[in-house]
Amino acid sequence: MSGSRRGSRVSSGVGVGGSGVGGVPVVSARARARRVARDERAERRRAGRSGFSNPANPRRSTVMTLVCALFAVYCLFPFVYLVVNATKTQADFTSTFGLGFGGSFALWDNLSLVFSYQDGIFGRWLVNTLLYVVVGAGGATLLAIMGGYALAKFRFPGRKAVFVVVIGAISVPGIALAVPQFLLFAKLGLTNTPWAMIIPSLISPFGLYLMWIFSEQAVPVELLEAARVDGAGEFRTFWQVSLPLLAPGIVTTALFTIVATWNNYFLPLIMLKDSDWYPLTIGLNQWKDQASTAGGQAIQNLVITGSMVTIIPLVIAFLLLQRYWQSGLAAGAVKE
Repeated sequence: MSGSRRGSRVSSGVGVGGSGVGGVPVVSARARARRVARDERAERRRAGRSGFSNPANPRRSTVMTLVCALFAVYCLFPFVYLVVNATKTQADFTSTFGLGFGGSFALWDNLSLVFSYQDGIFGRWLVNTLLYVVVGAGGATLLAIMGGYALAKFRFPGRKAVFVVVIGAISVPGIALAVPQFLLFAKLGLTNTPWAMIIPSLISPFGLYLMWIFSEQAVPVELLEAARVDGAGEFRTFWQVSLPLLAPGIVTTALFTIVATWNNYFLPLIMLKDSDWYPLTIGLNQWKDQASTAGGQAIQNLVITGSMVTIIPLVIAFLLLQRYWQSGLAAGAVKE
């Protein structure tokens, strides 16, 4: 009799606990579920007090929304000004409110005039800028990638000295080097040539430093050792193993160098005298100052339209490459 009672107790324990001895797995799963639910409730209360959102509690902060909205308006205001005033004629530009449209929609006429004014010199300036960006900024990005990777993954005498030199180069503003560069290029006979813009653009100390730091963290040493064990050389390891992992850093460095070269003003101002080699920055400034010269014609509508055309490639580049930044931000989110 006592044996049957004892057997019934054991069987009832197995029935409650499910598979396993004494129902331990089910009890642990239930305890874990209760603990997770309790943590979620605590997280929701914390998010409710702080006003920040999380996936389980999509709350919004009114203050942060207003701050972000004001910041967005501040950032988009110059672009809106360009778009609105690019639709005006010269007469409407001088007689109407800056953020209001004119009496006629002249955007297409302005675009046509921009590319036909002075025998189409704007198109030449655009080609010059693209040349300086592709060769100069592209070369600077390539040199920064290779140099940063080598400094991060190889040990050699003088490595710390190189680090000091790179940090020192970053600390010196580029405008302070413009006059020495002009004197050097004048001695070499390279002023008023495309090389006066391309050669200085090939050096990017900040891009080198950025790729150095990024390569140190993004490319595991174990992965390189595995590639070498499999018989891959250093060149193949760099191009096929390391380079895909460096994509977010490469895109960031490329955009920094592209924007710096595209918006460069002071260097071409002192290096170039022939308007046929002007980039867009110097050319548009020449158009802006045209009204102040003797017998000059005011063409602010063309300056505004040309400025809008100038920033469109940069906006497209940022929109197309932003996914690489997002992948780079998420790269370190998972603990190995």
